[in-house]
Amino acid sequence: MSDLFAPDHYPTVAIAGSERRFAVHRIYCVGRNYAAHAREMGNDPEREPPFFFTKPADAVMANGSAVPYPPRTENLHHEVELVVAIGVAGSAVSTADAHKLVFGYAVGNDLTRRDLQQAARDERRPWDTSKGFDYSAPLTAIHPAQDTAAPLATGTIWLQVNGELRQSADLADMIWTVPEIIAELSALYALQPGDLIFTGTPAGVGAVQRGDTLEAGIAGLDTLINTIV
Repeated sequence: MSDLFAPDHYPTVAIAGSERRFAVHRIYCVGRNYAAHAREMGNDPEREPPFFFTKPADAVMANGSAVPYPPRTENLHHEVELVVAIGVAGSAVSTADAHKLVFGYAVGNDLTRRDLQQAARDERRPWDTSKGFDYSAPLTAIHPAQDTAAPLATGTIWLQVNGELRQSADLADMIWTVPEIIAELSALYALQPGDLIFTGTPAGVGAVQRGDTLEAGIAGLDTLINTIV
């Protein structure tokens, strides 16, 4: 009886160059972390500290997979993001020590039901249905930190739809750096191995349709390719 409700699997993400897989604990996301994107969404990027929302762990989708267009929306948006994978537990971590928690990095797409998000914002309601839906977190294999710059602070971040460039910026444009994000998030939650942090998207977000092919990348990491079906 004790195993009656045990899950039959846990969501995992590939690790580049390894047979091992990264078991996902939680997915945290940073809102409005690029000034140009904050402005395109009608907000003032100079006045806000970082804020966070979450997605369920089983929202992860593998690189190359077909992503179902979600129900109850007519305005599904792409948002390319640097994803930080946490490998060491920590609470109230300083900015100087934040890099010690990082296992690696990946490219992610924070898919968003924009019409539901705007309705929630207008009615001052939570974002859960607009952000935390099924299949809403496609991402590449995680590249261990020792194989990349630590912390990954600069480099081109981009996304294209059907070969058309939609988003292009540099990680250096982030308002809050990776160490600052980890330090702030660890003051709110006890970070655990298996946590993923989506660090925000640059300007140029837009709608995608069934049949679209999305390609996204960050310098030094894999290219994320998914088709909307």
